[in-house]
Amino acid sequence: MKVCAFNEDGSEIIKGGHIACQGYIAGVIDYHNLISSLGTAPSIDFCVPREADLANVHIRVYKYLRENRHEQGPFNAAPGVALALYKAYPCK
Repeated sequence: MKVCAFNEDGSEIIKGGHIACQGYIAGVIDYHNLISSLGTAPSIDFCVPREADLANVHIRVYKYLRENRHEQGPFNAAPGVALALYKAYPCK
């Protein structure tokens, strides 16, 4: 949460946080796409459009995590990111 956080003006709170957070989100998306391409159904399915801007994806993921922090608990961030992507980018 701290790494992905940003101020109201959109500036990062932790230096280098935007790049680290967006890299992590991109990794979750890439892994999801790999699993899907192998014919294995991911347990949390989402469909991020190819043209989606990673900065906007970051904002949507962070807002979801911040609004649902009581549901997240102390676990690996990947499930929280996947849930945020599922809510923001459901498959049609």
